[in-house]
Parts: sequence; structure tokens; C-alpha cells
Amino acid sequence: MDKWTPDDIVAQAEHEIEQVDWVSAGAAIASISAVGIALGLGLPLLSVILEQRGISASLIGANTAVAGIASLLAAPLITPIARRLGVRLSMLIAIALSGISALGFYFLTPFWTWFPLRLVFHFAITALFVLSEFWITAAAPPGKRGFVLGIYATVLSLGFAAGPFIFSQVGSTGILPFAIGAGVIFASAIPLFFAWNRQPALGERQRGSFWRYIFAVPTATGAVLIFGAVESGGFALFPIYGERLGFSESSAALLLTAIGLGNVLMQIPIGLVSDRVRDRRSLLSLFALIGLIGTLSLPLVAQDWMLMATLLFLWGGVVAGLYTVGLAHLGSKLAGSELASANAAFIFCYSAGMLVGPQAIGSSMDLFGANGFAWALALFFGLYLVLTLGRMAWARRA
Repeated sequence: MDKWTPDDIVAQAEHEIEQVDWVSAGAAIASISAVGIALGLGLPLLSVILEQRGISASLIGANTAVAGIASLLAAPLITPIARRLGVRLSMLIAIALSGISALGFYFLTPFWTWFPLRLVFHFAITALFVLSEFWITAAAPPGKRGFVLGIYATVLSLGFAAGPFIFSQVGSTGILPFAIGAGVIFASAIPLFFAWNRQPALGERQRGSFWRYIFAVPTATGAVLIFGAVESGGFALFPIYGERLGFSESSAALLLTAIGLGNVLMQIPIGLVSDRVRDRRSLLSLFALIGLIGTLSLPLVAQDWMLMATLLFLWGGVVAGLYTVGLAHLGSKLAGSELASANAAFIFCYSAGMLVGPQAIGSSMDLFGANGFAWALALFFGLYLVLTLGRMAWARRA
């Protein structure tokens, strides 16, 4: 791979723009990013309201965990539904269900009702993610896929970041935050009408079950499983880790912001680079190695806030590349109906990682103290590095 200069990156980006179906890809990106805003607003909003009502932390956690369960249930069903109804109509139905259930959290106050509401809401949200990512991937030619997915990851990250900001401005009182969240979700249908006749075709039903797609491209589904575990567990427990290191609540929050900035700023360059490498698995292996070294370095820089912020900025951007490049790698191996099913398996593995990560990292911290945070993360990256290197070695021998 040649060394890139900033001018090379700009020239390459201009070249990519000319060859991508931006009406189709842009509509799907705009739609799912609007949903990202609603998620970023809704997740902290619901937790705060439940705490204000006197619900215990364990029950709040149980209610939140329904999101992961809903995603696991939804993933195998999305492609068959979309094959029958079409991608476009399936997305519109999912938008309607998620928007209505978002308002339901305001109008239904008994705590037990929030369990079926969470189930419906996150089932629909999972459908939107699966079908949007399939649409985006299908709209980009193979050599441009990393670039397009880099833009998608960047815009989606900005949407997730905008949600908590809106929450900080409107608070948790009254119907306003729920109305904003539902309104943004309903508005996510608008971009789809601009690409009404450009929906990707799913084709005939493929042979085999959904489950085989989890293992069809294991370096891709493995990448997103590790990313889901690291993202959910790392973000959930980093404030506790920061507190045990002696950082204030605000300082620990700013360190999380550094991770988020790295995520936002580095995905387009990473996507461009992924389109230039011969085998994206080499890039995924590099990301796993950087993630492993970065997490093992955390205890060494724990006393220097600025050094840790710099490390986390680079680490956050590279680790998020597991999702971007993993999805691009998946798209390079499959197409049509198979790609839609594989994309559902991709989201399934991400959801599984979200369930595994917090438990594994939390248990490690209980057993080994503050450093258990870094050691658990390092274990995830180490296991994935073994997978990618093993797959590449096997391919060379085959």
C-alpha cells in the first residue's frame, strides 16, 4: 500500500464521489442517522425517568437489556420480512412502529409496560439498521464501499452525539423530549421518498438458514462482535474505571468524548484506506493489534490525563474501524439476498457483543480491580487477532 498524503486523500475522495449512487446511499444514510439522534436522546432519557420513579438500578438494567434481546430476536427475521414486503416498505413500517412506541414510553407509565415497549422499539430499530446498511452497501461499488461506509459511520456517530446534547437542553420533564425523539424518527422516512425507486433487490430466497451467515465471513462478524463488546462494556464501565483511577466525573466524561471524536474523525480516512488494501483482513488484524496494545497501555498512562486522552482518541478511531471495515469486508464477499442475510447476522453479532461485553468487563474489574478493565478489553482484541491471523494463514495454505 502506497503512503498517502492529505492531497492524495482529498483527490481520492473526489474520485469516489463521482461513482457512487449518492441518491440511494444518501437517503439510507440520512434515514438511519436520524434514528441515531433519537437513540442518543432516548437511551439516557428513559434511564433517568425510571430512576426518578424509584426503580432500582438492577431493574433499570433488566429493562435496558431487553434492547439486546430484541435485536437478537429481530436479526434472523428481518430479511424474510423484507423479501416479502420489499426493503422500502419494511423500513417505513419499522419507522412507524419505532416512532409510535417512542411516544408510548410517555403515555404508558406502569413499569411493566416498558418491557413490551422496549421489545417493539428495538425490534423495529434493528430492522432499520439491518436494511439501511444493506441499502448503503448495495449502493456502493465494491471498490468504493469502504469510503461510503466511512461516511455512514461518521454521520451516524454525529447523530448519536447530537442525541445526548438535545437531552441536556430539553431535560426529562413533560412530553417534549418524547415528541422530539418520535418526530425525528418519523422524519427519517422523508429521505426514503427521494430514493423511492432505487431500493435494492433482495432476489430469491437463498439456500441455508440465517445462522450459517454468522460463520460465512467470520472475520467480519467476529469484528463486529468484538466491537459491540468493547463499545458497550467500555462505555458503560469507563466512568467507574476513571473514578477508580482518581479522575473526577467530568474528567472521565471528557475522556469518553475523546474516544467519540476519534470515532467521528477517523472513519472516512479508514474507509478510503480499506478500499486500497488487497485484503481487508490485514487491516482488521492491524486494528486488533492496535486495540490490544492500546488497552494494555492504559495502566501505564493512567496518571497523565492528557496522554490518556490522546491515546483514547487514536484508540477510539481505530477500534471503530472494526465496524466500518468489517462491514465493507462482508459486502466484498456476498451480494444480493445473501448480503442482506449476512448483514442481519452482522447486527446479530453486534447485539451479542453488547450483551457479553459489560458482563465480562465488569466481572474482570471485580476480580482484578481497576486494571481488570484494560485486561478484559485486551482479551477481546487478542482473541480476534488470533482469528484474523489464523484465517489469513489458512487462506495462504489453501
